[in-house]
Amino acid sequence: MNDNNIILKVEHLTKMFGIKKAAAREMLKKGMSKEEILKQIEVTVAVDDVSFEVERGKIFALIGLSGSGKSTVVRCLNMLQPPTSGKVYFEGNDIEKYSKDELRNYRRHKISMVFQSFGLMSHRDVLGNVAYGLEIRGIGKKEREEKAMEMISMVGLDGWENTHIDSLSGGMRQRVGIARALANDPDILLMDEPFSALDPLVRREMQFELLSIQENLNKTVVFITHDIDEAFKLGNTVAIMRDGKLIQTATPEEMSSNPADDYVRDFINSADKSQIYSVKNIMQTPSCMVHARNGANQALKQMRDNGVSSAYIVGDKLQFIGILTLEQALKVRSGELSMEDGMITGLPTTTPDTHISDLIPIAAEAPYPIAVVDEKNQLKGIVSKAAVLGSLI
Repeated sequence: MNDNNIILKVEHLTKMFGIKKAAAREMLKKGMSKEEILKQIEVTVAVDDVSFEVERGKIFALIGLSGSGKSTVVRCLNMLQPPTSGKVYFEGNDIEKYSKDELRNYRRHKISMVFQSFGLMSHRDVLGNVAYGLEIRGIGKKEREEKAMEMISMVGLDGWENTHIDSLSGGMRQRVGIARALANDPDILLMDEPFSALDPLVRREMQFELLSIQENLNKTVVFITHDIDEAFKLGNTVAIMRDGKLIQTATPEEMSSNPADDYVRDFINSADKSQIYSVKNIMQTPSCMVHARNGANQALKQMRDNGVSSAYIVGDKLQFIGILTLEQALKVRSGELSMEDGMITGLPTTTPDTHISDLIPIAAEAPYPIAVVDEKNQLKGIVSKAAVLGSLI
């Protein structure tokens, strides 16, 4: 538990509702189902021996159908529902051993929750709702409103701060809920199906908003959903639950390649493949890559040798510069154009970790295969329109 990258650790978490919990535990050991236990002794086994770790600064998506136990798990993470057995550790500390003051501090400063139903106060305006958590912490009005305005701006609600909640759309209300959670500057955001009540277009906007916020603030997010596409789009790690048990925990790509069982496989088969795979899964090494210093003659030779009509031009450290077509290369060789003027520059690029779904609109308009570059703009590969379309089948 000394791993600084692990901010939350859940060990053998079990949560039951009912009186005869000890009897229910014995029945579980004998392999009896949740339904049998409920019928015989009226104990509901909501969560059964769940363990996982959440990496700091990442999005952990917990997915399952209604009744799978995912929402109960997330409520154990902030002790809204104390576990029947098992442990939840925050930065190595067992939260069940917190004193009342420590637990209050944990909930106010370390972890915040965003609900599906928004949980906003209709008698307050946007600013009042976002500043509420800071107000109950005793932060002065000027300081809390400045912080609240910063968060309101971050979620794209500039100019709406004095608007009453009842006047907002569902998507705007959810933005207020996120801003309120962020205003407390928590280490962890717990999000229990926050976008499920929104229409598809607004939902996509909010998913993008969350990814942008997470990238800017580097927050840890535990995101609960029943939507496999949403889980794969948002989650760095995805965990699938069924009947209170955790079936598999993996990256979207690992889970897609090696599903733990038929249940997971069926879940994945219903997913939009473009949300699962990244550019690195479909990119290719360019057959014709030429250093700018080698000029048009070398570009023409490589085009001829590889049977292509364009070359990807890079600098001395493989930084992507542009594309030189066969026609332009001939003009450069004849002296009609300089190498610099002959290259097509300013082309769209992508990164290896970009989801294919995010590349589709770019690929649809791109006249050439798209260059894949890293954070230093070094050319790592190319992605053709055919490869993008082929990945969707």
